[in-house]
Order: sequence, then structure tokens, then C-alpha cells
Amino acid sequence: MKVTKEKIENCQAHLIIEMEPDEMEHGMQHAYEHLVQNANIPGFRKGKAPRSVVESTLGKGRMLEEAIDHVIPEAYDKACKEQEIEPYAQPQLEITKAEPLTFKAVVPLRPKVELGDYKNIKMQPEAVEIKKENVDAVLEELRHQHATWEPVERELRFNDIATIDINAMSEEKPLLQTVGSQYPVNKESISPAPGFAEQVAGMKKGETKEFDITYPADFPSDQFAGKNAHFKVTLQGVKEEKLPELDDNLATTVSPEIKTLEGLREEAEKSLKLRGEERARMDFEEKVINTAVEQAKVEYPPVLVDLEVNRIITDQARQLQMSGQGIDEYLRSINKTPEQLQEDLRPISIRNINASLVLSKIAEQEKIEVSDEEIKNGINNMIKGISDDKKEEMIKMLDTPQNRQSITQSLKTRKTIERLTDIAKGAKIKVEAEKKEEKIENKEEKK
Repeated sequence: MKVTKEKIENCQAHLIIEMEPDEMEHGMQHAYEHLVQNANIPGFRKGKAPRSVVESTLGKGRMLEEAIDHVIPEAYDKACKEQEIEPYAQPQLEITKAEPLTFKAVVPLRPKVELGDYKNIKMQPEAVEIKKENVDAVLEELRHQHATWEPVERELRFNDIATIDINAMSEEKPLLQTVGSQYPVNKESISPAPGFAEQVAGMKKGETKEFDITYPADFPSDQFAGKNAHFKVTLQGVKEEKLPELDDNLATTVSPEIKTLEGLREEAEKSLKLRGEERARMDFEEKVINTAVEQAKVEYPPVLVDLEVNRIITDQARQLQMSGQGIDEYLRSINKTPEQLQEDLRPISIRNINASLVLSKIAEQEKIEVSDEEIKNGINNMIKGISDDKKEEMIKMLDTPQNRQSITQSLKTRKTIERLTDIAKGAKIKVEAEKKEEKIENKEEKK
């Protein structure tokens, strides 16, 4: 086997690997031994047909394909060891010549991270200020949540609820038919069609109206997209929203534990403050991480971006499945192809990779570790809210080497972010090694 290292760039090694005839013969023999076990060849029991008969029956191309599948991985591993290359991810392999078998391997290498002066990052989180109008907005939202809908004898207006019959035809075929449906008349709504709310607003009870609407070509539902629909609607009734008074009764309706409007206002303010502080914390962490990334010099193989894009899509598909929606249906709803979605996710993936690599390097620099006790606490936090009869089963499922590794990495990242934000806020930091030394010294002093 001849191995030529063409170049190393972008954290990738480019190798040209040429196979020797005896190596290919070894591969062909392996292919024969594998294929003969399952080949149905007249006149021979399975596993007993000679190689020449197997080759003539199955075809030399099939034998060669099987041989290559065996030879290339072995040759690739051998070439990496010979060139003292440690692959970071799966390579890109391309056969460039059949005789002698020659293939090119683009080998992803370990990313390189050169940290900037992250210890001199200085900033503070934004102060959270809750204004009276913010609390008033929450109270107004609560009024809408606990409103009642009462019939009225007047024309239909925006923000009412219409009891309505809808009969829509397209090319003389039924497109949509409902009787007595409750339709919220929201001006911006695209259901059942864009502009439908404007058409029915102003109608009176018992009135029938006909009109045409053309659905846009990019309408989320393929059933309607691009179609011209003739609507015939009959308004059966109108309901308007009746808001409760802003008083102690509203407070008790929201929660029996809250007795007064002032108590409700205090709870609203407290909730807003908690959400504001959480948002400020997340924004602050993002700013600090972005600053650390901007300071650093990061280089990594391009394949990491593809892997991160696929990870995000897999997570999205899992979440969509839990909500009863498939990835294909989601793509139709946003009018994008799988390729367009992948391209849209590339900038996010690049940011994720840069942040992950920089945080990992900082964790190494700061000697951040995760103890068994922290892993145990992490698992316990994950099973909070699960019924007692299922907790033991969940702990067994989570407490596997693979899951422990994932939990460890997650906890290490969280501790690293906290360390980085503490540094930015000017807190005094002691690295893990110093803490351990202090514990040992304290134990010795007690002795």
C-alpha cells in the first residue's frame, strides 16, 4: 500500500492511498469467503462452492464491490496509523482509480482553539426594571383570559366570534364546508383564507354573502395553495368579549390563594421580575460567550458544520413528532425544501460549534471537572415530577455510560459558562485544583 499525504488544511488531512495487488487479492478472498456462505448455487451446498464458480455466478463486479467494502476501511485505518494521523470524525472517501485500486481520503482532524484574553472580559448583566405599564399589561391579559363571550344583536366586528356556515367551491368542486363553526374574526388571520375576516366583518345575523378569494401559491396547505375559491357564508350569530372588572373578584378567579387586586398585582410583578431576570441572565451569558468567541482563533474541519446541522434537524424532528407533526409537514408549512432548511441552519450551526469549542477549551484551561455527586444530582433533577413507581426505571435508563457522558458534558458546559460569567462580573475565582488542595489541607489540620 502506498500512502501519499497531499496536504493538511482547514483541519483536514488529504491522503492518496494506492492498494497493492496482493492486498486486493486478500480482499477478493475475503469477499469470496463472505459471499459463498449465503449464495444459492445449483449443485453446491451453501459455503462449499469454489471461488471460480461463485465469481462466475454472482459476477466479478459483485465480488469486487464486496472486496472494496472490506479493503478500504482496513487500508484507511492503516494509512492513518502510518501517517500518525488521529481522525476526529468520519472521513470522506472517494475512489479515484480502479486499477490499481486508488482512493482519496479527506480526514477530519482535531479542531484548534487559541483562546483570547477571556479573563479580562468585564461586563455586568442588565438591571431588570419592571414598570407599572408592564404590570398593567399582564393584568389586561388576565382579563382577556378570563373573559366571557356573550351573544349581541349587531353587525360583526373584528375581535368578535362569529357562528357561521361556510361553503367554499373551487373549479365547481367542494373545497371547504362547515356548519355552525365558531370563527374568531381576527384581521390578520389566514384561516380559512387570507382576507376572509375582512370579507365577513360588517355582516349581520341571518345575512348571506358570496365572494371570491385566491389562495397564495405559498399557502401552508397544499390542499388550498394557488386555488381560486368561491365562498358562500351565512352568519348565524355574533358574540362579543365581555371583560371582567379589574377588582378583587378577578384576583380570586385567577387564583383562590390571591384575595385582592393588590395581591394579584404583586404576583404579576414578581412573575415579570423572575422572567426578566432569567432573560437578562441568558442575554448576559450570550454576550460573554460571544465576546470570548470573538477573541479566540478557532479552526475546525468543515464536516462539523454538517454534523451540527443534522443534529439540529434530528432534534427538531423529534420535537415535531411529539407534537404530532412530521418533518415533511413542517417543511410544507414553512414552504422550504430539506436543502433550504439545511442552508438556513448553517449560520446557527457555525455559531454553536465556535461556542462549544471555545467553552471546551476554557473548561480545560480552568480545570473544570464534574463530580459523581454532581452527576447524581443531575440525574435526580431530570426525574423530578416523575411518579415514584417509574423513578427507579428512569434512573437505570439514565445511569448508563453513554448517558452519563452526555450529562457530564452538559454539566461541564454549564459550570464553564458560570465560571466565565463570574469572571466577567469580577468575582474571585478558585480553580477546581485549588479547591481540592484546600479540602486536603483542612482535613490535615483537623487531624
